[in-house]
Amino acid sequence: MAAAPGDGPPSGARLLTGPFLALVLAELAYFVGIGALIPLVPVYAADRLGAGPLVVGLTVATFSLTALVLRPAAGRVVDRWGPRRPFVGASLLLAVVLVAHTQAGSVPVLLLLRALTGVAEAVVFVAGMAALLHVAPPRRRGEALSYSSLSLFVGIALGPALGERLVDLGGYRTAWLGVAALGVLAAAVGTALPGARPGEPPDGAAPLFPRAVRLPGLAFVVGVVGSAGFLAFAALRAREVGLDGAAWPLALYGGVVVAGRLLLARLTDRYAATRLSAAALVLSGAGLVLLGLAGGAGAFGAGTVVLALGAVLLTPAFFRLLTERLPAGRPGAVGATFGVLVDVGLGAGPLVLGLLAQGRGLTSAFVALGTATVGVVLLLRAGARPAGATPLR
Repeated sequence: MAAAPGDGPPSGARLLTGPFLALVLAELAYFVGIGALIPLVPVYAADRLGAGPLVVGLTVATFSLTALVLRPAAGRVVDRWGPRRPFVGASLLLAVVLVAHTQAGSVPVLLLLRALTGVAEAVVFVAGMAALLHVAPPRRRGEALSYSSLSLFVGIALGPALGERLVDLGGYRTAWLGVAALGVLAAAVGTALPGARPGEPPDGAAPLFPRAVRLPGLAFVVGVVGSAGFLAFAALRAREVGLDGAAWPLALYGGVVVAGRLLLARLTDRYAATRLSAAALVLSGAGLVLLGLAGGAGAFGAGTVVLALGAVLLTPAFFRLLTERLPAGRPGAVGATFGVLVDVGLGAGPLVLGLLAQGRGLTSAFVALGTATVGVVLLLRAGARPAGATPLR
């Protein structure tokens, strides 16, 4: 990827530079804020606005749907302006929208604010991916994503507790303003991100799914579907194997992913992206099969660990694979494609596993999805050498 003079990736192979650390910290502040909204929005809609279950679901989904639809537009914005200004602007938009939540006295107003929150999410995610491509050495992109992705996991882990604590301290007004402060913090730290775009992007609109990434992109979605389906149905499957709930399996899953991303980060750049992606899919599929066949707590825990190990490798490996196959000079487009694939996988996971379980049960559903996940490795191999791909450099 060509870089503007004086504003390209750090020289040599250094990863832990000031801009990279700023990216991680800015994303951490942002994702903790987004995590805090997970319990706040549905409870507020139900308790304060009198919304029923369907409207509550619509309120929650509006955020994700808006972000999904706007990812391509966000990619074009980032490629036009570079990552810094979009990241800072979207973080400030989040803060303003959350301050406006203090005046959300009806469901239509809350829906509008949730849509605007989705706008911020679309831009922040894509700008973060573009900034990562800009500041990470090309040969350490898998490791860089392994570290930076921890911001999302930590945000999901700590954010909900923070949101509920803020409500306990001063009600929803305090909670909205507290989360808004995190948006301001993300914007302030984000001013240290790269400002210039890395060279002039090629002419013409960038396709969201060029031919070179269709098969690996499909394989990535299938891998995400498996993890998302597990998270959605872990509690129900845990009861079938004799557990009271899924608290410790989910904690185990999250702990393995976080530890694995830290301990195995350098592994993600040591092997060919296609091979590592295939290994991630095999682990994910094997974990799902073990979860489906599990007859007790021990086997269920073993399946959880294997699935989590697949998740450890899946995202960094496919991020490398996609960046190697997408046209150079469009980091925003890379972030948009990657973001859409993640969104589709996360959204489809519960639906796919639910459909497989309908009339057949969760045991068969987990086994079927696991088998399909391993089988997708054949698709990945079929697309291992796409013709005409232009790698990012």
